[in-house]
Formats: sequence, C-alpha cells, structure tokens
Amino acid sequence: MSTPKNEFANRLILVVDDEERMVRFIRLNLEQDGFRVTEAYRGEDVLEIVRTKMPDLVLLDVMMPGIDGFEVLRMLREINNVPVIMLTAKGEENDRVRGLEMGADDYITKPFSPRELVSRVRAVLRRVDMVMGTPEDIITVDERFKIDFNRREVWLDGKLVNLRPTEYRLLYYLVKNAGWVLTHEQILTRVWGYEYRDEPHYVRLYINYLRKKLEKDPSNPRYILTERGVGYRFVNLKKEQTP
Repeated sequence: MSTPKNEFANRLILVVDDEERMVRFIRLNLEQDGFRVTEAYRGEDVLEIVRTKMPDLVLLDVMMPGIDGFEVLRMLREINNVPVIMLTAKGEENDRVRGLEMGADDYITKPFSPRELVSRVRAVLRRVDMVMGTPEDIITVDERFKIDFNRREVWLDGKLVNLRPTEYRLLYYLVKNAGWVLTHEQILTRVWGYEYRDEPHYVRLYINYLRKKLEKDPSNPRYILTERGVGYRFVNLKKEQTP
C-alpha cells in the first residue's frame, strides 16, 4: 500500500532536545514523511537557528539543561511567531496550560508514537496555513477596531495589537464566521485540531485572552459574544457597520 502524500513535504522542522536518541528518532520519522529536519541540543542555540534557517515549525523539549523549553518559548515569542509544539515527559495539566498560555501551538507527552508525532506536526501546519487565506483584505469592525488579514495585523485605537498565534487563529475563525454561533467543539476542531474536541476549557481560556486585548470592558464584551450553553459568536459585521 502506498504512503499518503504529504502536502507539507520539504517543510523545515527544527527539533530541540538534549537527548541525541530522541532527536534521531524524531528526525528519522519526519524525514520518512518528507519533511526536512534541522536540530539543536541546547536552548541557547534556538534563536540563532530560527533567525538563520527560518524553520516552518519547532519541536521544543521542555526539560533541558541550562535554558529550559518554557524560557526558550518565551524568548521566541518576543521575536517570532513560528509554530511550536512542546515535547515533555510530564503529563500534568498545568504544564500543558502553561505552554499554551505562553504561545505554544500544541503539546505532545513522551513517549509518543511516530504516527502521533507526524499527525500533530501536520495538524499544526494545516492550522497555520488555514489563516493564510483571507475572508477580506481589511475588515473594519467599528471606528476603533480594524483587522488586516493579508498582513496578519490587528489594530485597536490606531495601535497594533500583539496576538499570539493561537489567539490570531481563534480571532480569524470567529471573524470569518461573524454573526454565526460557533460551538465549543467547532472552535476546538478548527483552531486546535480534532483531537482537542473534548477540551472546552481551552476555548474559554483563549476567549478570555482575546477579550482582555480587544474589548474596552472584557466583562461586558461587544465583539466576542457568549451564547450560553452553546458557544460564542463574533458580532454581525454588516449590522455593526450599518449607519
């Protein structure tokens, strides 16, 4: 039976782990699926590799000597929005949430199978590519709030708003479906991936992040509205823009 074609073949993946055996395992399985792989064994080297080689995705181990994965992620997010999947031997919920809060795109707990690894990498790349297509060039929500999806920029009161990758994908999906009520499961499947469909707390967490950055009064939102017992919807843009 032939291997399914990888639509992301030749994408460059940076693997960051201090265990050589783990790096070899990941490299072998990613290369078998058509990816290109570069590697780092110390957190201190990651920023320079990202600057010079511009990987399409980073697989980042949490537990490393010196600078750990969380600190590397923090530094990365100050300069770059490259997708990051955290690798860890820990399965505690607070570690997963911490990584997501800091801007990670996904989390894989060791040990993992080659199939899970490749599936998660493809899923994150697919979600990133999803927001490259745009519903419109520039959307004017109201006099204070504008979105330029071509430039991946969000403007509020004339100032650029810094959104983390997951926040941006969530906003994109809400705005693309403005006026429609989206269930927790729909949002999870499209923004995080099908495997997260039973994790509604991720939606609530990131809705709160967006409201704090976008709403004048996050406790009384006018853009991202709650439909109790169902999910969320972004305001109907046509009604908002009607004089």
